[in-house]
Amino acid sequence: MLDTVFFPNPVQVPTGRTPTQSKQQAGAAAAGSFAKVLDGKLPAPGITFSHHAQERLRERGISLDQAEMKKLEGAVEDVARKGGRESLVLLGDAALVVSVKNRTVVTALDRNSMQGNVFTNIDSAVLFE
Repeated sequence: MLDTVFFPNPVQVPTGRTPTQSKQQAGAAAAGSFAKVLDGKLPAPGITFSHHAQERLRERGISLDQAEMKKLEGAVEDVARKGGRESLVLLGDAALVVSVKNRTVVTALDRNSMQGNVFTNIDSAVLFE
């Protein structure tokens, strides 16, 4: 009876790269993939506007200055801390429905368009004078 077991080395196809190069490249690719996934999970800095919201802002002649954008960002931060998901932000003459999780303005209305409208699918509201 034999006391030794032999395991043959697996056949390796040459790639033209040294093992160190391929490990470094694989590590860089994995780090790049991880960074992309992480960026996709973290909230984007600032507020973005959906295509629909951009159209509504343009159609209704609504523009937000720098101070109003800071107020909007602060409102979204406050709502996020309190667990809100979809919020109505009344800012000057504009009503903005914001997806808090995505930090994205979903739609926008001016004061004239707000008359008689019912806002649904929101769980919070922020009012600015």
